Amino acid sequence: MENNEKQSPFIVEVTEQPIRTKPSSAVKGFLDNSYVFGTALFASIGGITFGCECSSAYDIGVISGVQEMNTFVAKFPMSSTELGFVVAILELGAWIGSWLTAYPADRFSRKYTIVIACAVFVLGSAFQGGAQNVSYLMAGRFICGLGVGSLSMLVPMYQSEIAPPEVRGSLVSLQQLAVTFGILIAFWINFGTQYINSEAQWRIPLCLQIILGVFLGVGILFFPFSPRWLMGQGREEEAIQVLSKIRRRPIDDPLVQQEWRDIKISVEFDRELERQQYPQYIGQGVKGRFMISLMGYRDLFRPGMFRRVMIGSVLMFFQQFCGTNSLIYYAPTIFKSVGLTGNTISLLATGIVGIINLVSTIPTVLFLDVMGRKRTLMVASVFMTASMAVVAIISGIYEGNWVGNEGKGWACVAMTYFFIANFAYAWGPIGWVIPAEIFPLRSRAKAMSVTTSSNWMNNFIIAQITPPMLEGIGFGTYIFFACFCFLSLIFVWFFVPETKGRTLEEMDELFGGKTAKLDKEILQRIEEKYSGAHLQPMCKDASA
Repeated sequence: MENNEKQSPFIVEVTEQPIRTKPSSAVKGFLDNSYVFGTALFASIGGITFGCECSSAYDIGVISGVQEMNTFVAKFPMSSTELGFVVAILELGAWIGSWLTAYPADRFSRKYTIVIACAVFVLGSAFQGGAQNVSYLMAGRFICGLGVGSLSMLVPMYQSEIAPPEVRGSLVSLQQLAVTFGILIAFWINFGTQYINSEAQWRIPLCLQIILGVFLGVGILFFPFSPRWLMGQGREEEAIQVLSKIRRRPIDDPLVQQEWRDIKISVEFDRELERQQYPQYIGQGVKGRFMISLMGYRDLFRPGMFRRVMIGSVLMFFQQFCGTNSLIYYAPTIFKSVGLTGNTISLLATGIVGIINLVSTIPTVLFLDVMGRKRTLMVASVFMTASMAVVAIISGIYEGNWVGNEGKGWACVAMTYFFIANFAYAWGPIGWVIPAEIFPLRSRAKAMSVTTSSNWMNNFIIAQITPPMLEGIGFGTYIFFACFCFLSLIFVWFFVPETKGRTLEEMDELFGGKTAKLDKEILQRIEEKYSGAHLQPMCKDASA
């Protein structure tokens, strides 16, 4: 091997061809590897608590019902503007938390940073559940949001780095379903606790988050470090021990050696990019690492990249301004505004939202690569626009005159369900899929941090403005969301290309620029350099 860099003393040359596992079903993959099954199950718990599509999944379901409970309203009398800020301040904290996560994740490991984020989340949940005034409630939700924002990036990152290639997609899909399941169970917990005639009515749902946070924070300690993180820290022997353990194979197994080699190539690729692009900052310690990170964000505004960032960020904008999270956050309030009376009826109707949201996500998990991204988004936008328009028309005609016209109110509820179903199979998951696949390897993490922050900030705005809109302009709120649903159709039609089945290099043809082509050339050189690298099993076998 021609290599002037310092190498591990355990790396030797072998002459072998790359080995790849054959694709298998998720069920078979889980059954073949109990450790992977445990990882998948644990991932689903993380999804229920924080999620991937919307990291505060359980919190969304809880706060939507809690804010309408009699004892909560009596404890915290608030105007619609104050209520909107109480709900939205979690998203503000999440926005900040998502920006603060990258450095500790690289410095202290994904695993330990997850523990820290869970501790922050538990602290915030405790403040919420034990709040004695609005200030404590807001502080709790903001602190909770810091943890949520961190976990929204950390949990999927850790899962993707530890999961075997043959079931990685299934793990991601499982987490998407878990997000909607988290919202669903929160709705029904609210429905059950509404019959408690004390403050426990709302304190129990809020405090249950503590159990989930502790479970994730403690449970992650029993999982290994990310092998990619270990490789990046130069701990190559530990990396292969971890791979041996999670793959349930001996260290000298060809499949383990091949995956170790792939990770080695990936890490060296990142280092080579830094050496070529920012030689002046190499070896400059913390200051150098900070400047390299900062320059990476600057590169996002260069030709060939800015259009991709714009598309990803605007998709996240429409994901929120179509109004879905408003319907979930304030479902009981909205259903009361269309003539439904009584907490039981409004909460029951809200619980059905959770069921529809969960069930409607399944087709996308199974058939997205058949349906295509662009067509699916456009079809959903048409139906979502029509749904909001119908609700606006009916509400405008019968607003303030629902007595004797209850059937019209239930028609509004039905159209709301139809709206949620269309969002769930399209804008919910695809709003995250497209940003994950349009960026070249070298800038994907930073670019996605920008698009993710767009999601959180727009989520914050929507949660803040919805209560005063419902109070001030009534049915005009639905006209507002219908307009943005229609604009989302126009945006996708003219600006979003179909990315189904496209390779990374073909993205350059769609968006312009040569970043992916250059990355491929660098990657090919590194693959040739390390194609015969092999780590001898001179350390304890960790496959047990």
